[in-house]
Amino acid sequence: MQGVLAPLQFGIFLISAALVVRYLATGEGYTLATTSIVIKTVALYAIMVTGSVWEKAVFGRYLFATTFFWEDVVSMLVLTLHTAYLIAFVTDALSPYAQMNLALAAYATYLINATQFVMKLRAARLDRGERCDETSELLGVVP
Repeated sequence: MQGVLAPLQFGIFLISAALVVRYLATGEGYTLATTSIVIKTVALYAIMVTGSVWEKAVFGRYLFATTFFWEDVVSMLVLTLHTAYLIAFVTDALSPYAQMNLALAAYATYLINATQFVMKLRAARLDRGERCDETSELLGVVP
């Protein structure tokens, strides 16, 4: 599920970020930008729920397993900022311009969090590759 949701969410993020920046630069497209932020936030909630279930299945904890502790800490900030955006939008607590800036802050933390996960995934793949190379050497198999 994560393998589908993560790239989908990233694609939504790219489109939404462009729409938010367009609104901030031109003042046009508020409804489209807002709709894209809501869609991005729903995708974020979906990936967080499925990711928590996966983390529980693999590490015995829904969140903050040692292996993903810092990623989960940043994920909580990402969730908080996206949720704050939804609250500001629904309650009209911030001006449209301030709402879009809040969305950009949420997106910046999302990028940091996505980078954390990509780096963790890459490190795991490299580690697995090194272990495979070591096993091949022990068995006398030339890769």
